[in-house]
Amino acid sequence: MAQVLEFKLPDLGEGLTEAEIVRWLVEVGDVVAIDQPVVEVETAKAMVEVPCPYGGVVTARFGEEGTELPVGAPLITVAVGERPATGAGDAGSEGSGNVLVGYGTSEAPARRRRVRQERPVPGPSATTGQAGAAGRVNGRADAAASPVNAQAAGAAPVKAQGDGLATEDGPVPVISPLVRRLARQNDLDLRELTGSGPDGLILRADVEYALRAAGQGATAAPAAEPHPRVPRASAPQPSVASAAGPGEIRTPLKGVRGAVADKLARSRREIPDATCWVDADATELMRARTAMNAAGGPKISLLALLARICTAALSRFPELNSTVDAEAREIVRFDHVHLGFAAQTDRGLVVPVVRDAHARDAESLTAEFARLTEAGRTGALTPGELTGGTFTLNNYGVFGVDGSTPIINHPEAAMLGVGRIVPKPWVHEGELAVRQVVQLSLTFDHRVCDGGVAGGFLRYVADCVEQPAVLLRTL
Repeated sequence: MAQVLEFKLPDLGEGLTEAEIVRWLVEVGDVVAIDQPVVEVETAKAMVEVPCPYGGVVTARFGEEGTELPVGAPLITVAVGERPATGAGDAGSEGSGNVLVGYGTSEAPARRRRVRQERPVPGPSATTGQAGAAGRVNGRADAAASPVNAQAAGAAPVKAQGDGLATEDGPVPVISPLVRRLARQNDLDLRELTGSGPDGLILRADVEYALRAAGQGATAAPAAEPHPRVPRASAPQPSVASAAGPGEIRTPLKGVRGAVADKLARSRREIPDATCWVDADATELMRARTAMNAAGGPKISLLALLARICTAALSRFPELNSTVDAEAREIVRFDHVHLGFAAQTDRGLVVPVVRDAHARDAESLTAEFARLTEAGRTGALTPGELTGGTFTLNNYGVFGVDGSTPIINHPEAAMLGVGRIVPKPWVHEGELAVRQVVQLSLTFDHRVCDGGVAGGFLRYVADCVEQPAVLLRTL
């Protein structure tokens, strides 16, 4: 006898209590292997494919695409205990290799993907929920399942596309789950858009253009002069923000924006922060970087050099590489530096973390910054890559500004801010000269140290920026 096991939404990382279903990867009746991804969800931190720790036959799915589920809510049920005839895996074996917080064991088998095939759209008598997923295409309640739809009476089959959109004319040219989600949130039919990407691929910019056009009462362009980002038919009014009155628009604080708001508010509420700053002559640092890159090998980024300076400074002033345990009334100091860096992405502000930054050289730091930045842009950062930082480096100079008083990334104790590097008049060796000048700022938790420690840290960072040879003492 097969045993039906319920798989619940696991804890996906520090501080995450809910996730939104972006795309179902399996349907009721599918055979799944242990650790096979069954659903793609989006949290306030990242997009995550959730693997199921059981192997067997999917008997039920819970939640439509776009539904927000709390941690611990049922995701799917799987009938296990018998080896499926398809040979997809041992349905009765236990133990999962894909480790998310809260479940998983040792070694994960190779990931499997099922191939979607054409299947007829079920009629109006089909049931949903725990009994099955009939009447759905790729996890969505399909219009064909409605009694008022002519297709429900047994019309031609509809293709279940891998991107979750069914059409009779062929697949919708969109591959990004973020683009699909944005269109779904605003009731925008992607089949009405002309993509501006390669081979007509629909990009996020196309959807945003269509929503702006709809909000301004714009109509489709004439067929003779189509704009690559104008919908072929006018799109509905966006629903992500609701107008509450004349001149007032309300936007829900949810997703990444909501998580950022909560964390910043908590930081300001709990941390008595203070900020100090200093201008530094970065001319020699820029020359040193140029010399490094001219010597051959992988290019070294400026951010990596600043990170290397940070880790050296934290070894001299470890009070700033800490956190405060308010309940125990203790300062917890770390013997490692997990360096976070602020990155602006299409999903909002994220802070990826470079693990053990203190043990990396400039080349390794450059590679890791590049990898995490690209993952942030594509929404592929994992919860583990967004949590656990002990100190944050914030290069707000990329926005063309000189200074800032950043809010500490709770529960850390400090953040170093770096402004833009620009030519300015500077007294160098007793004479006025044009030098590359940068403003450095340090925001710190006044509970972990006083101004002397903070000032000493910032002065050491400035000295390394002005004379990179100072770093040789720590190598």
